[in-house]
Amino acid sequence: MKAVLLHEPKPIEQNPLDVVDLPTPNVEKGQLLLKITACGVCRSNLHMIEGDWVEFGIPAKSPIIPGHEIVGRVARLANDVADFREGDRVGVQALWSSCGKCEFCLTGRENICQSRHMTGEDVDGGYAEYIVANADYVYHVPDSLKDSEAAPLFCPGITAYGAVKKAQLSPGKKVAVFGIGGVGHMVVQFARLYGADVVAVSRNIQHLKLAEELGAGQVVDSSKGASPQWLKEIGPVDSSIVFAPSSTVAQLAVKATKAGGITVIGVWAGMGELSLVEERKVVNSLIGSRYDMKQVLSLASAGKIRPVYEEFKLERASEVLDMLKKGDIPARAVLVP
Repeated sequence: MKAVLLHEPKPIEQNPLDVVDLPTPNVEKGQLLLKITACGVCRSNLHMIEGDWVEFGIPAKSPIIPGHEIVGRVARLANDVADFREGDRVGVQALWSSCGKCEFCLTGRENICQSRHMTGEDVDGGYAEYIVANADYVYHVPDSLKDSEAAPLFCPGITAYGAVKKAQLSPGKKVAVFGIGGVGHMVVQFARLYGADVVAVSRNIQHLKLAEELGAGQVVDSSKGASPQWLKEIGPVDSSIVFAPSSTVAQLAVKATKAGGITVIGVWAGMGELSLVEERKVVNSLIGSRYDMKQVLSLASAGKIRPVYEEFKLERASEVLDMLKKGDIPARAVLVP
């Protein structure tokens, strides 16, 4: 099979990825072999490839195939797999497996299992023609969704859904979304489903235009003027959700949130000093559970949310990641083998 392989993390400009031929992997107990038809390109892929997360043990092995938002068809399955058949169209998200025994797994929070394995970070991912998946963490894709349309649901979709749930939104509440890209443009849509008024904050004009198209009632260009100036435009909000990969932005999001409000952080960020007297809550959010993933697929199938995407050939992975780094991808890029 053809695959995009990361040998050693380094800046994307130094060409750390190679398109290579590898043996098609074999399935073991409880596994499926999927012929990949679409794989989204996530900013977290870029962070891993460039070595930003080496101190956290990511990637866990080298070389590795990146990619964790995957749609494909079942090409082969182990004898003990009962819920799928060859030819089924399915999807794989970032959560490749969890232990199934800890307090988190037993309470429907397997996404924060401390023994979890992540697709494309701990095990080989979706920048390839085939992938081995754990059958307990594979999802049937609704017929109403195209392959490349469905792929982003398995990261931006589930990640946005999980973050918006934690923001405790309802009709009449106001939420500021910091960072309108692959995940952020889905956050805007889920927040609107809750009936909230959305303020989209970004320094990228393309992203702000997209946020308006998706229902944001107000957009704020954070590249104009000093932060105190544009923070006043936002006004105190009930909740803020951060998917801009910046500690400075995360700290500003807290300041934009009213006393007693909630800031949801979906990126690695240093929060600095937090004020005691406003009783604000700062909550982390990591993807979502398997139940959440099924809810996202159901909402997309009903036409209530829609990923915005562009297709690119698998061999253009390095080019696409460079475009992502430069802010030239309005929402989500999807690689097609």
